Parts: sequence; structure tokens; C-alpha cells
Amino acid sequence: MVQTSEQLVSTDAERYLLIYMIAVLVIVTGLVILFFIIFQKRKNKLLLDKIQREREFEETLVTTQTEIQEQTLKNVGQELHDNVGQLLSVANMQLSLVSSLMQDSVKKKVDDTKAVIGDAIKEIRSLSKVLNSEVILNFGLNQSIKNEIDRINRLKTIDAEMTLEGLENEIQNKDAIIMFRIFQEFLSNTIKYAEARTFTVNLNYLNDKLIITAKDDGKGFDFKNVEKGSGLINMRDRAALINSKLSITSQPNKGTKLELVYPITKVNQTT
Repeated sequence: MVQTSEQLVSTDAERYLLIYMIAVLVIVTGLVILFFIIFQKRKNKLLLDKIQREREFEETLVTTQTEIQEQTLKNVGQELHDNVGQLLSVANMQLSLVSSLMQDSVKKKVDDTKAVIGDAIKEIRSLSKVLNSEVILNFGLNQSIKNEIDRINRLKTIDAEMTLEGLENEIQNKDAIIMFRIFQEFLSNTIKYAEARTFTVNLNYLNDKLIITAKDDGKGFDFKNVEKGSGLINMRDRAALINSKLSITSQPNKGTKLELVYPITKVNQTT
């Protein structure tokens, strides 16, 4: 059957209309997809910006808390050294005067009291050095940790030991203070809660990192029962400030172990 010219024109018009509708549909679909992609990228960027702002806020908060704590410890250390230490020194001198005026039977007791006060003065001066970050900078990380170990051994509450491996690398001052505070916090928790008999700390200096390993043989704990605001949790935030990896492992009745891995960069080595 032969189509008329009118039928051919009608068929072409329908074909063009169909092509036009398909083209419009493709364009609209493309625009919708493009809009969705742009929207998703925008959404992801806003989300990443929010996460970045939260991370920066948390880092600033931890840094501020650390600075406040360091200043507080410095003030306490200064007060101990200048005020309490001086008062005990005066009391010791007065006891010396009293001792010279007493009979031998009483003099021995006074001398024993003087000895106790003398030991207290030594402990206060030692403690004031540990609390003062400026003194820590003068001693360095190794000596500061050794001083703390020696102080704990003098108290005879726990048998503590420190070992060194490798050649010591120079570490940035602020990083050394933070590492020492992390160690100090862990040791403090051991003494307060662990009921341990022994405590060991090892500093292993490698070419590109320092590994600090501290452990006790105490009663341990279950991480599920550790509160979020506890010192053990806060140590991780401090470690993050110096780009270090910190892990704490513990099991009930099997002691607790801390491992801090600090990256030693060329900047650290030449500072």
C-alpha cells in the first residue's frame, strides 16, 4: 500500500517529536544526575569541613588543657620548693637548736625527727623538679624518667626499673614533656590502683622512632569498665598531639602494658 505525502509528513513529524522528547528526557536526566553529583560533593565537603573543625577543636582543647596543667604543675612545684621546702628547712634548724639543749635521752628522739624532716625535704625538692616542665627540659627525657624511677624506689612502695636501648636521639622539647607526662600518668595509675610489686620502663631508640614500653605486674583491669574521662583514655589524646601511636593492653590479674611509638623525623634530629 502506497503512503500519501501527508502520511509521510505525519510519520516524519512523529519521529522528530519522539527524538525531541527523548533528547529532552536525556538532557533532563543528565541535569538531574549532574545536580545530584554536585549536591553530593557539596554535602561531602561540608561534612569533611565539619569533621576537620571538630578535630581542630579537639586538638586545641587538648593543647589548652595540657598547657594549663603544665602551668599548674609548675606553680605547685615552685610552691613546694620555695614555701613548703623552706618551712621544713626552718623547722629542721629549730630542732637542731632544741636538740643541743636537751638531755641525751630526749635528744635521740629529736634527732630521729630531724632525719625524717630531712628526708621529707629531699622528697619535696625531688617532686618539685618532676612537676616543673622547665626542669624536665634541662634534664631531658631519659634523665627525667630515671629521676622519677629513683624517686619511686626511695618510697619503697614498688620495685621500679628503667632500661635503655640504642643511641639517644634529640627530641623536641614540647614532645619530650608530653611523653614524660604520659609516662608519669601511667606510673601514677600503677601506684594508685594496680597493687603491683614491680614496674619496668624501656626506652628503645631506633633510627626513625622511639618506642617507650612500660608495664606492671598488677591486678590489671577490663577496658569495658574504664570511664571515658579517665587518665588512661586522656593519654591517647596527648599522644595524638605529637603524632604518636599509643596502645594500652591489660587483663584482670595479668598486669597492664603501655607502648608509645614516637616518630623521630629529621626536623627532630636537627632541632
